[in-house]
Amino acid sequence: MVPLSFAGHDLMALPEGALYWPAREALLVADLHFEKGSWFAARGQMLPPYDSIATLHAVAALAERTRARELWCLGDSFHDSEGCERLPADARALLTDLTTRLDWRWITGNHDSLLIDHCGGTILEEAEIDGLVLRHEAEPGDPRPELSGHFHPKLRLRVRGRQVARRCFVASATKLILPAFGALTGGLDAHHPEIVRAVGSKAQALVALEDRLLRFPLAA
Repeated sequence: MVPLSFAGHDLMALPEGALYWPAREALLVADLHFEKGSWFAARGQMLPPYDSIATLHAVAALAERTRARELWCLGDSFHDSEGCERLPADARALLTDLTTRLDWRWITGNHDSLLIDHCGGTILEEAEIDGLVLRHEAEPGDPRPELSGHFHPKLRLRVRGRQVARRCFVASATKLILPAFGALTGGLDAHHPEIVRAVGSKAQALVALEDRLLRFPLAA
């Protein structure tokens, strides 16, 4: 984990694409997209059916490593609002264990806006805690400091003649977008106009390594 100061709060950025909030002992993740594989399979595109359990194991490992007491999911936790009902037994058991042990909050997103509680935790459209707004998609007109997801940002660079893509955070003075955490999620180029529009001018792509945070300007 590496320190990341945002809107007067001391956060920690993890290379896996999550945030840890020490003052609240809270782990924050975005865009888990559980059961994306089964959603596509039902429509004839066969994808490996292990995305949910792989993502849950990754979440559980970070929760244990950080000793988090709270866990906030910033929307699109399921690929569709019925995804929880399709969870395989092992994934459902692990998720239920996590939502029982942690103060688990689901912020709904555009994919799971009709999410119903079948797996534990508390479902919210958005929240404001300790001066930070937590929502799924950034609202450019809202001046309040905000944590969100939705865009799945990735930084694409050419290094020694090779194209390299890394999941990244995107930050401005009042906006901080988390990358997608799910095992079966793609990514939108961090330079994309929709991302720049969402965060405003002077935004940066932030790539968290184990020992440092790399910053790349996105807009003048």
